[in-house]
Amino acid sequence: MKKTLSLIIALMLCISSAVYADDSDKVVTLGHDLTESERQQMLDLFNVQGDVKIIEVTNEEEWEYFGDFLDESLIGYNAISSVYVEKLPEGEGLSVETYNIFYVTEDMYKNALITAGVEDARIIVASPKKASGTAALTGILKAFENATGDDITEEEKRTASEEIAKTAKLGEIIGKDKAQELIRNVKIYIINNNIKDKDSIKKVIEKTSKDLSIELSDEQIEEIISLMQKISKLDLDIDEIKEQLKDIQGKIDEIINQNIEVKSLLQRIIDAIISFLKRIFG
Repeated sequence: MKKTLSLIIALMLCISSAVYADDSDKVVTLGHDLTESERQQMLDLFNVQGDVKIIEVTNEEEWEYFGDFLDESLIGYNAISSVYVEKLPEGEGLSVETYNIFYVTEDMYKNALITAGVEDARIIVASPKKASGTAALTGILKAFENATGDDITEEEKRTASEEIAKTAKLGEIIGKDKAQELIRNVKIYIINNNIKDKDSIKKVIEKTSKDLSIELSDEQIEEIISLMQKISKLDLDIDEIKEQLKDIQGKIDEIINQNIEVKSLLQRIIDAIISFLKRIFG
């Protein structure tokens, strides 16, 4: 009887350990300004139990990362959007769902999270009432750091925040789908081809926007150039991006296989001289 009881206890401990191990891969961030009933509403939506780690994101943090890029009306003075993050096994990629979020789309989150180095995670962004969803990016990054123990650099956080803000603002003018596709396509091309100088980035933007039938103002082009210069400095890998964005791997291959002329004027002159000399001297 004692042996049987010991086996049962050992089995229960194993099961308990497995449950807690799973829960350690899940983190919830709640907006600091939620009421108690709203907090519970979010936890019910995320279908989490009491053992899941819960942290908060504040409006001050939201202003820290978005104050330079978004209007006051979009950031507001209350943090209510909340996030569920579950770390997935390597190779599973990113998935994002949103509820009651009107300004930031699921693809905008995914694209920005790639920039911040987030990978292999299931993410749910929600709010008890309509919200822009800007605070949620900060929440996602905090939750991912807590779930994995990995640090996301300030440069990555700020660049990802700028990407979401500028994509969303552009989406107000040209449409959200076109905006997120434009930013994503330009980003993939400059990463794959290691493009860093301003003139070359501008050419990629102009060619990509033309292919997508998008007309951009000079100011919009300059905004995208500034963003892409920051993205080009991050340690991003095109194969990892393809792994994370599994649903558009074919589209990424199309972008990679494009041949956009991005050489500087000086480089074109050098190439012309080399070509001329080759014709003369063989």
